[in-house]
Amino acid sequence: MNRLSALRAAAGLMALAGLTASCDLQKDIDVELPAIPAQLVAECYLEDGRIPRLTVTETVPYLASPDPVLLTDVTVRLTLPNGQVETLRFLPGIDPETGKAYTHSGRRPLTARPGDVFSLEVVDTKGRRLTGTATVPTRVPIDSLEYKFNDLPPDRREAYVLTNFRDPAGLGDYYRLQIHRDSISREPEIDYDVEDRLNDGKTYTLGTSYRFDPGDTLLVTLYHFDRPYFLFRQSVNDARNANGNPFAQPSAIKSTVEGGVGVFTVLSYDRKQIIIP
Repeated sequence: MNRLSALRAAAGLMALAGLTASCDLQKDIDVELPAIPAQLVAECYLEDGRIPRLTVTETVPYLASPDPVLLTDVTVRLTLPNGQVETLRFLPGIDPETGKAYTHSGRRPLTARPGDVFSLEVVDTKGRRLTGTATVPTRVPIDSLEYKFNDLPPDRREAYVLTNFRDPAGLGDYYRLQIHRDSISREPEIDYDVEDRLNDGKTYTLGTSYRFDPGDTLLVTLYHFDRPYFLFRQSVNDARNANGNPFAQPSAIKSTVEGGVGVFTVLSYDRKQIIIP
């Protein structure tokens, strides 16, 4: 059992103790949580044409406050495909487009072509070192967007949306579909992942339920990424679903970095707008 699984199991034992108490079978159990040294945590999503930014924090004990800790003794180096090394500045801020926070930022936009490889190194004065590499995926275009209304009266009409694209031949392609209303800085209305294991090299049609209203302006984004990032996303979803549930299977985060926890990847996507009339 890994460290995170052990912590989840401990939380499950404490919850079960509460259940037995409600049945007048109370028995106090002291669970000693292991003291685990804090690890570096990095979250970095590179994009072509954008200034590189990332967030660096550190892990905290399972029952500690979830407030992030800003680390000021960290050096972040990004190695570009041409071998040039750029040191990212400690410059905390909020991305105005996505609304996400970051701690470190570069000075100029990146050029990221399919097949390019980037490397990340994060070190601190305590001797901790986190590293990662990421390859730029190809961009898979959205071929078309469609919508269709249900048969309800006009004041109750809602539409579903279909996103059509073609999967490149060869297994190992993974996709994320997001649909936002009006702005990507808001939470998405639709957000899920698919893989090409059962539909390799064929046309995909990803749909939604009837949930969009006449007059909605929708931003549809199709991400194409690799298996490590897919597994990271799946593990994060599993851990979120298991948190606080004593009957759920514990799940460890499958990081795409080494020497710490987190994700380092390059986002490749196509985005189109559709207005529901």
